[in-house]
Amino acid sequence: MRVQPKEIKQYPWFIRLFFAKQKHTYGEVLLPGMLWGRSKWVFASVALLYGALNRKSSPLNGVLRSMVTVRVSQINHCEFCVDINGATLQKRGASPEKMVALRDWRNSDQFSDLERAVLDYTEAVTYTDGQITEPMMEALRQHFDEDGIVELTGMIAFQNLSSKFNAALDVPPQGFCELPNLKTD
Repeated sequence: MRVQPKEIKQYPWFIRLFFAKQKHTYGEVLLPGMLWGRSKWVFASVALLYGALNRKSSPLNGVLRSMVTVRVSQINHCEFCVDINGATLQKRGASPEKMVALRDWRNSDQFSDLERAVLDYTEAVTYTDGQITEPMMEALRQHFDEDGIVELTGMIAFQNLSSKFNAALDVPPQGFCELPNLKTD
C-alpha cells in the first residue's frame, strides 16, 4: 500500500468502534477504513454517506446495489473493492455464474431489463467519456421514480469515490470473495 495504517490504538475512540464492528462482520478490520480513519472528519463523513446509501430501505435492492459496486470497482481497477463487494453480492444471493458474467454483462442473457438499465447507466456515469442519453434515462424511469434515480446515481458516485481512493493507494484484496475470476477489466 502507498500509505500505511496506524496502530489501532492511535485512532479516535469512535473510529475504533467502527473497526470493532468491521472485525465482528468480516473477521478483520478493513484496510480502507484504516486509511480513511487517518482523517477523522473524512472517515465520519464517508461512513455516514455509505450508511445512507446502503440502507435496507433503499429503493435499490441489495443485489442491485452490489452489482453496481462490483461493476464500478472492476472499471476502476480496485481489487479490494471487487473482493469485498463480490463477497457481498454473493451473500445477497447472486449466482456465481451471474457474478462472473458481470464483466461482460452486455453479452450475457443472465441480466434482467432492470439490471441492464442500471448497468448501462453505471458505466456511463463511471467512464469519463460516458454519455448519459435520454433513452438511458427512459430505461431507468421504467423501474425507478426520480428519487430512486438520485439514489442510484449517489451509489455509483460513492463507489467511484471509494474504488478510486483504494486503487490510488494500492489497497490489496483481503480474501473475502471466493471467485477470483471477478478480477478487474
